[in-house]
Amino acid sequence: PPADKAHKIKAVFVTHNETATGVTSDVAAVRAALDACGHPALLFVDGVSSIGSIDFRQDEWGVDCAVSGSQKGFMLPAGLGFLSVSQKALDAAKTARHMRCYFSFEDMIKTNDTGYFPYTPPTQLLRGLRAALDLIFEEGLENIFARHHHLADGVRAAVSAWGLKLCATEPKWHSDTVSAIRLPEGVDGVEVIRHAYRTYNTSLGSGLSKVAGKVFRIGHLGSLNEVMVLGALSAAELTLLDCGVKIEPGVGVGAAIRQFRSAAATATAEAA
Repeated sequence: PPADKAHKIKAVFVTHNETATGVTSDVAAVRAALDACGHPALLFVDGVSSIGSIDFRQDEWGVDCAVSGSQKGFMLPAGLGFLSVSQKALDAAKTARHMRCYFSFEDMIKTNDTGYFPYTPPTQLLRGLRAALDLIFEEGLENIFARHHHLADGVRAAVSAWGLKLCATEPKWHSDTVSAIRLPEGVDGVEVIRHAYRTYNTSLGSGLSKVAGKVFRIGHLGSLNEVMVLGALSAAELTLLDCGVKIEPGVGVGAAIRQFRSAAATATAEAA
């Protein structure tokens, strides 16, 4: 944007939490950069694996359009897409020349105001969303963010104990919803994922694009607790051992348990 003196760039797209690599980006810093150079571009954010799980502040960060999906932090099957749009983006849509129907804000707003949809709604998913939102509001977003960070810390402790590294190279980029774990040279990520599924009935995430075959992923978001995370780590550790990774059995799971117990003890002391 600083080089775009003619303001030909109309929008800047940012992925808040990149699922394939487990990297969380600094959305506020992108908005600050746009403001610093006085660029009028809209700021669009992909929040599919962050909204509802990682702190996201649309108004405060000046995000003009945020998109998310039902299959991550909202704890539902895939099928619902969520859009949150600023007034600036609504105004821009009025002069946009791209032909559209399904993504027409005007049609959606007009019918939503009367309690309806401009097309057949996915009623079952919407009922599920109502139940999911009730759970979210009952726990509270701040508590949800803290729980995700707590569970992610356990996974990161296990990865460190295995002697492996995350795709995200610095702690400030570490995602609290998914960890992409680099495999040692000579270990095929495709085989790791296949073996976990066939032998331990556990579905680990695969690497995509440049990291295909080089990483596996553990998701830790949604309706999840320590025991469930430890189950995933146990399956991952068994698989790593079976695939020839030189680690001591139990070292990763043990590190996660120590991390969880240490955090619980600290919370108890602070509460007292």
